[in-house]
Amino acid sequence: MTNDLQRRIYEHKNNLIEGFTKKYNAHKLVYYGLCNDVNSAILREKRLKKWYRKWKIELIEESNPEWKDLSENFFCKMDSHFRGNDKKSEDVIPVKHVLT
Repeated sequence: MTNDLQRRIYEHKNNLIEGFTKKYNAHKLVYYGLCNDVNSAILREKRLKKWYRKWKIELIEESNPEWKDLSENFFCKMDSHFRGNDKKSEDVIPVKHVLT
């Protein structure tokens, strides 16, 4: 979970964070979710971490069947998400998951 996805993507792609991403060279953002508050984001991420790998793969393939790196066009999608919406981007907490 992060409140600054652009920074988090940079950190992961440049191996600045210890953990799964660095250990397994997993640098593609293949799934993310948006939550309106930090408690919802934390709960969602905790639930997803308990899921079977098969369920996670199915979740990813529902919205990203080609497993494209969503970080490449994430910010364009965020702009369109908020167009016509009175919420500011800082009001939405992205929940990210990197598997590949």
